[in-house]
Amino acid sequence: MKAVEINEFGDSSVLHLIDIEKPSIGEDEILVAVKASGINPIDYKTRQGVGVNRSWESDQLPVILGWDISGVVAETKSDDFKVGDEVFAMPRFPVIADCYAEYVAVPASETVAKPANLIHEEAAAVPLAALTAWQALIGIANIGDGDRVLIHAAAGGVGHFAIQMARWRGAHVIGTASAANGDFVKSLGVDEFIDYTIRNVAEDVTGVDVVFHTLHADQRQSSSWPCLKENGLLISITGPVPDEEAKANNARAQFLTVRPNLGDLGQIAQLLSDGTLKVTLDSVYPLAETAAAHDHVAAGHCRGKVVLKI
Repeated sequence: MKAVEINEFGDSSVLHLIDIEKPSIGEDEILVAVKASGINPIDYKTRQGVGVNRSWESDQLPVILGWDISGVVAETKSDDFKVGDEVFAMPRFPVIADCYAEYVAVPASETVAKPANLIHEEAAAVPLAALTAWQALIGIANIGDGDRVLIHAAAGGVGHFAIQMARWRGAHVIGTASAANGDFVKSLGVDEFIDYTIRNVAEDVTGVDVVFHTLHADQRQSSSWPCLKENGLLISITGPVPDEEAKANNARAQFLTVRPNLGDLGQIAQLLSDGTLKVTLDSVYPLAETAAAHDHVAAGHCRGKVVLKI
């Protein structure tokens, strides 16, 4: 089968298309013939050597990156799925999952039926980004009617799902993005749009209940802490927040690292099926152009998600 591998850390030139054997599956696993695989910032950060590899106790290279898949069950050792079922998943994260490949072995306990109204490219754009937004805003913050929520990088993969989830829960949603993505962010249902290139978010936004901080850690002080009300909650996905930093800002903080969760992904799938959530694809690349796809995501300013068609 075809797959894309790295055998050293570096720029996108370290991504190589290779031929390898199909993986075998164990008990309660399925073999998925992958139709599409999503690309997330953690992918290129790991390629650079500053992603999930930071928790490795020893060198694991070479590895096949990727954690988002949509495809068709080709083999099964699970009573939950049969050959031919269409599925999607975020397998094993943050353990290496080998998703830039034509076939992937996936735990059945982390796999959900693909919503019938989505094509595989759309479904592959969902799991990691949508689970991140869900586990932050619903799992941690438990936002509800009337909560004021600030979502940074609102046009991106995580951000565009976060806006829709917050609106579904009845929150007042404030989204930041560049002017180029303003109309897109507004179309997702924000109550207020902030063009961070011309407006000072910290001056324009105050007294919010929750800030979803998806920016670099060094932007917390300039773009997030001043926006919170006293004892408000900052949720970071870009690094742990020291307790003393939260106390100094009279607020609370929690760092989130997304994890596979069958129940969460199942609820997301239902919201996709009934049209409550919608997926936006920025670009679709063939597997052979994975390096270009990485460069696209790393450049920032994606509108929705970038995926590989396999």
